[in-house]
Amino acid sequence: MENSRNSNENNIVIDVKDLKIRYRCLNKMSIRKSLLSLKKSKIEIFEAVRGISFQVPKGEIMGIVGKNGSGKSTLLRAIAGVFSPDEGSIDLHGHSVSLLSIGVGFQKKLTGRENIYLSGMLLGFSEDEIDSKIEEIIEFSELGDFINRPVKTYSSGMYSKLAFSITAILETEVILIDEVLSVGDSKFKKKSYKKMQQLITNEDRTVIIVSHNNDTLNKLCNSILWLHEGKIKMQGSPGEVLEAYEEFMS
Repeated sequence: MENSRNSNENNIVIDVKDLKIRYRCLNKMSIRKSLLSLKKSKIEIFEAVRGISFQVPKGEIMGIVGKNGSGKSTLLRAIAGVFSPDEGSIDLHGHSVSLLSIGVGFQKKLTGRENIYLSGMLLGFSEDEIDSKIEEIIEFSELGDFINRPVKTYSSGMYSKLAFSITAILETEVILIDEVLSVGDSKFKKKSYKKMQQLITNEDRTVIIVSHNNDTLNKLCNSILWLHEGKIKMQGSPGEVLEAYEEFMS
């Protein structure tokens, strides 16, 4: 895919301003001590995202790179509404958003079928809209009879297949992808990659992809954001940023 998608700066879909997200950490020893002494434990504050600002125009496919712990997944979860900003703001201008990330969004005691409805409603779809798509989701997932079993009985591959299928078939205006462009066995990987290419090449859809696969980002994206220790180190064209990132990491 050519990195030539038209970016209209006046048609901003994702607007992040001065975003800060902090975690409050308590270790087990301090919790035990606090219970024994009835004193407050010292709470350690870790700032995962440290005052970043950027905009993503409609139709943009933006990749995010950075070493582990740089704040990439935290940023995606904040844009998806899983985390609330401690400071700053995220404005999606009313657009619907879905997060494709393994380990986020399913109720383990519910069946796969029930989780499709739950996920769909959380994404803002009506029951009728989900009804019209559910057989397509189930067929794409290749889960067969397992769709009526609790998700807690699923293997990681089955879990990821269901997560991918929901995001792929219940199409939102903004798709956030966290390290799961290819999931499942080799046959499903090819199918999922082809489907994702089809989804993100829709010029009305805005996409952010977090990945450690620079070749994939170079092929799919038209801009790259490099996060380092919670801050933006560089932002620009895939060739420029990925070359600098690879040199830095080596």
